[in-house]
Amino acid sequence: MGTDLVEAIQRLQANVERALVGKSDVVRLAIVALLARGHLLIEDVPGVGKTTLAQAMAKSLGLSFQRIQFTSDLLPSDILGVSVFNPKETEFEFKPGPIFANIILADEINRTTPKTQSSLLEAMNEAQVSLDHHTYRLPRPFMVLATQNPLEYQGTHPLPESQMDRFLLRIRIGYPDEAHERQILRGAGAAVLERLEPVLSGEAVLQLQEQVETVKVEETLLGYVMAIVQATRTHSGLALGVSPRGSLALVRAAQAMALTERRRYCIPDDIKQLSVPALAHRVLLRDRWDPAGDRTDNPEELLREILEEIPIPR
Repeated sequence: MGTDLVEAIQRLQANVERALVGKSDVVRLAIVALLARGHLLIEDVPGVGKTTLAQAMAKSLGLSFQRIQFTSDLLPSDILGVSVFNPKETEFEFKPGPIFANIILADEINRTTPKTQSSLLEAMNEAQVSLDHHTYRLPRPFMVLATQNPLEYQGTHPLPESQMDRFLLRIRIGYPDEAHERQILRGAGAAVLERLEPVLSGEAVLQLQEQVETVKVEETLLGYVMAIVQATRTHSGLALGVSPRGSLALVRAAQAMALTERRRYCIPDDIKQLSVPALAHRVLLRDRWDPAGDRTDNPEELLREILEEIPIPR
């Protein structure tokens, strides 16, 4: 792989971190999702930098960016676009919606209706939109970063499994530690966002996405992935395990992670490190109680238990 491209990944990471202070791991996962041609679900409380992350990614890449605020009255046409009659040409003319951008921030995606949520499925899966018997390709690269608040449920519509499965990774940003929050109070972070300059082009991103597909994954690592996936399908605490789409997503994310660390091959730690963000949102829990009698409804915790039980290939 080209040294220049690999160094570009490091510049991208550093540039985004100027806006999202103290969250190196979060920025790395966002870059992994981008390079793996995936989409990112950011699930966290308000005010921790979800919007900042999306804007910093777009600015650092010099790509087109659209923020869509999802509300209960939002319609599919408000996202995808609409055909309008042109009297001069005596024919209908397509007016593209905000989905026709490289980086999309789907803000509070669970506040809109299932019908509007589902309008994103084709765009996220095929990078295209079909309307009125016509198919329109979306710009490349294309990435959706969706946000939702996991603690506020009034007036929301939980994403169905089919929609959750379209996100390569689900992450949480979390509060900054005291030292980094002091930096934010002194003007770091969001104040820097307006001054960010592009450090990587869209064409370079496409080249890196092609490089990801060439990263080698040994058969022993594929066996490790299958052991994890099979464990989710047979675990007594899970009503629904990981689908083949999920196992493919984990492998693709691991390849992208290897690339960000200047490797042409995956290692077991890539798989283990990405299993929770790549798989936790693809499973459904049964009711579980811990020995103290308290209900446990955290799929991430359960996946960590599974990972501890499965031998790491040597």
